[in-house]
Amino acid sequence: MTSTERREPSLADQVYDRLLSDIVEGRYPLQSRLPPEEALALTCGVSRPVLRAALARLRDDGMISSRRGSGNYVARRPDRSVMQFVPLGSITDIQRCYEFRADVESAAAGWAAQRRDESDLAALEKAHKLMETSYLQQALGVDADQLLHRSIAKATKNPFFQTVLESLAQQITFGMQLSRSLTLQAAPERQAVVQAEHQAIIDAIKDQNPEAASAAMRRHIMGARDRMFVGQS
Repeated sequence: MTSTERREPSLADQVYDRLLSDIVEGRYPLQSRLPPEEALALTCGVSRPVLRAALARLRDDGMISSRRGSGNYVARRPDRSVMQFVPLGSITDIQRCYEFRADVESAAAGWAAQRRDESDLAALEKAHKLMETSYLQQALGVDADQLLHRSIAKATKNPFFQTVLESLAQQITFGMQLSRSLTLQAAPERQAVVQAEHQAIIDAIKDQNPEAASAAMRRHIMGARDRMFVGQS
């Protein structure tokens, strides 16, 4: 995602970026119908199979929806602020990373709830307090956020969870920087929501409730994804 060795974008990638940009900029308003596929393919200068691949990605990302016999409609529009921080071509990669993290880290939270010890709980509380301080200082606090998630992985007593997070460190850091940048721009209530989500994870781990810990982690990660990309609906 942030590698200097990114693959060259395909034609479908380029069409995806173009259509998403048009949605973000309001050229295709919410709930409006996109032009017919034949017209869109002509406008974008691509074949209909290429266009359909781009449209399929937009559907997968929740940006458009299809109505049988009627066509494609704009379902969601990412916050314009997102475009200040991330190239269009990276949006799908970021979303897929969040989906993967939701599965892996929710499992990690469940195991952490079963295996945590007092030192793990102390590490979680320390990270949470550091994040609170960051918000009060209007700082990003990415290091504190990463510390919390790494501490949960460590509490699983399973090194494979730590290895996975370390292997994704670059992508996770980029996503956290984006998420926390947008949160700082938003109303204070959004910061309170994020902190409450983290607290719910910690509480469930402390209570040794794996089901609640897994569910709280999934809500947090998918909530972060949605706050960035769902936009208006």
